[in-house]
Amino acid sequence: MPNVTRVISRAIRQRLDWNRIGIAISLLIVVIAAVTLVQLLRDIEIDKVVAALRSKSIREVLIAGVFVAIGYVALSFYDFFALRTIGRDAVPYRVAAFASFTSYTIGHNLGATVFTAGVIRFRIYSAWGLSVIDIAKIAFVTGLTFWLGNAFVLGGGMAYAPAAASAVNQLPPSINRMIGVSGLIIIFVYLLWLMPRPRVIGRASWQIVLPSPRLTLVQIGIGVLELGAGAIAMYILLPAHPAIDFITLLVVFVTAILLGFLSHAPGSLGVIEVAMLVGLPQFPKEELLASLLIFRFVYFVLPLALAALLLGLRELLLLARSASDLGDRDARWLRKIWSSDCARALWGSSQPDFRVPGAAQREAVRCRTRDRYSPWRTRISGAPLRAFLRRLVAMRFALHRIRDTAGRRSDTHSN
Repeated sequence: MPNVTRVISRAIRQRLDWNRIGIAISLLIVVIAAVTLVQLLRDIEIDKVVAALRSKSIREVLIAGVFVAIGYVALSFYDFFALRTIGRDAVPYRVAAFASFTSYTIGHNLGATVFTAGVIRFRIYSAWGLSVIDIAKIAFVTGLTFWLGNAFVLGGGMAYAPAAASAVNQLPPSINRMIGVSGLIIIFVYLLWLMPRPRVIGRASWQIVLPSPRLTLVQIGIGVLELGAGAIAMYILLPAHPAIDFITLLVVFVTAILLGFLSHAPGSLGVIEVAMLVGLPQFPKEELLASLLIFRFVYFVLPLALAALLLGLRELLLLARSASDLGDRDARWLRKIWSSDCARALWGSSQPDFRVPGAAQREAVRCRTRDRYSPWRTRISGAPLRAFLRRLVAMRFALHRIRDTAGRRSDTHSN
């Protein structure tokens, strides 16, 4: 039986090119979104949009920004959970949070999230000894967290309010309810499958031990918190009239986020707006468009600017640190060469003979004093300290003169 299953799966892989299918689905979503957006915005009055933007209170925008921040804090646990799942416990939370925030924000806004986010993660995590295989494992676990959270929220929402999903996908409410219940059943079956023993997927170094049922519930909770916080931010920014219940907005919002993710469009630009405009036809289009513009600025533009700034500062700090380390190594090497060259130039060896009189002796003293105090001079700055070091050198010359004078006098008396 396993051989038959293997043969069937191999035949499916040979007949279906999943990469081309994914690209086709993404292009189809983008084309449909573009055509629909043009039709929706054809009769938009710009003056009303501007008036709606000006009517938004700063208080509402700030509260929405707080919930967006909560969503990004929840997002930081995507990588933290994935690192613990693959056994990389040495990476602290601050590094995981930084990598998760910058990789997701920049990757999602640039498009092709899997590739761009993977490059940023590898740049950050490679300093902690993680390999390309570890980055691929993190991408798998974070993707699993995303899909579990989406399936739970959207499944529950479609089972409770199927008409909200019907406004977006144009399917009958009964079918949407069946889809929602099916999603919840799949999650339940997955949890049952995890119960008997630890489940391992992959081969050789690509193996991943899936989280236990208890940790899977934590994983689902992370995804739900991230999506819920974003939905609350959108709910706060909606026009005051007409009033809608939160579940309806949640279903439409999660559907819009999911379609934007599947489209691979940079920042889901246009896809989220189309899904929200189609799914919430009860609002005036100008007012809803103003709310969506504010949401995009708070949820996408500001985090992107912050992520780019933080990543740029990190790269500058690493560059300055590497330059400093290189400068210290070069300085030590130059001091070593300087000292040995100075001694060889005077004596032909590394042990100068201070009994040599005249200019050679003074040069030897200067060389030896410079070698002894130059490491400190590279670390100490300031005119008083430099003057102090010059006095030390002058005192050393004076001591050698006194010793030479006393030696010559003793030689004269002995003769």
